[in-house]
Amino acid sequence: MRTDVAKALDIEVPIFAFSHCRDVVAAVTKAGGLGVLGAAWMTPEELEMSIEWLEKEVDGKPFGVDLVFPGTGEDEKEADEYLASIPPSYMDFVTGMLDEAGLSDVAADDRDAFMADNAQKMTMTNEKSARQLKISLAHPSVRLIVGALGVTPKWVVEEAHAKGVMVGALVGSARHAAKQVEVGVDLLVAQGTEAGGSVGDVASMVLWPQVVEAAAGVPVLGAGGVSRGSHVLAALSLGCQGVWLGSLWLGTAEGELSLEARDKLFQAKSEDAVIAKVMTGKQGRMLRTPYVDAWQAPDAPSPLQWPMQSILNGYSYMRAERAHELDYWTYAVGQVIGDMQRSTTVKSEMTRLLDEYVEALEALETRTSLD
Repeated sequence: MRTDVAKALDIEVPIFAFSHCRDVVAAVTKAGGLGVLGAAWMTPEELEMSIEWLEKEVDGKPFGVDLVFPGTGEDEKEADEYLASIPPSYMDFVTGMLDEAGLSDVAADDRDAFMADNAQKMTMTNEKSARQLKISLAHPSVRLIVGALGVTPKWVVEEAHAKGVMVGALVGSARHAAKQVEVGVDLLVAQGTEAGGSVGDVASMVLWPQVVEAAAGVPVLGAGGVSRGSHVLAALSLGCQGVWLGSLWLGTAEGELSLEARDKLFQAKSEDAVIAKVMTGKQGRMLRTPYVDAWQAPDAPSPLQWPMQSILNGYSYMRAERAHELDYWTYAVGQVIGDMQRSTTVKSEMTRLLDEYVEALEALETRTSLD
């Protein structure tokens, strides 16, 4: 199962795991795949500490870092400017909703401090991205940098290549893929609309071969709706060189979610992973909750642009978690949520995926013949 991209990155199996949790990244890497740390919202200091921890934990094995590169920077603002751009009526909308639900609040000073800190985390600037990239490239175990949003800037590709590091990019259409290939990326993640987080409109079964064709030889990973070994086989059959999984790890003991949050996922069906602009202001797939429904009601305000919507949501999530009332919280998750029914571990999920892949391949061979 060592495809060309797996050989290039010196990993045993072409299973790539995106996670905000360094424990997941380490566990997948140690199991023979490639963990990719979702670090866009980390401060440079947090990223440095996380990479240093990972290097010790995986004993020199390769892993990746996923970042956001905002582009030209012409419209960039500082965190306090974004925070001040949130209309008071929007804060009133969220506060009123939470008050009516009986969720306890924090003192005004504590709320202001939390909002300011959250704004710092959610604000992406060229300066911050450049610092994050420099930190990542200074560590030899970081073998892959992935741009999570938009066309990867040429300077990112050049700096990574100068260090012998591969560059990947998430795409949701063949048109996007062609643009990424033009700037010189080494790897494309073709993310179907079934995925969690920011998504396009094309389903994986249609998208994957379209991106493979547009990639013109650049390796492609299939993402969106991958939770079984048969999905891995399907991706390889459609021309992909591996798979990229994110949602699956949310149900593991190593994942970033609390037991309460995991239980919310386990109770959900695939239909409960819905597309909305509630989380970030951009189209994304997330767990449907009363909070999501409230934002989509006819009399609700339209979600703010990114990153203001994310900054505002942080306040709601904080109150919901403090009150242990996760109806007023949500999380990016894909339609594979219907396959996530109980708490597992990363190692058991990796083993299951590989076992199911072999079973699916053997079953295919018994059902087909060239005679």
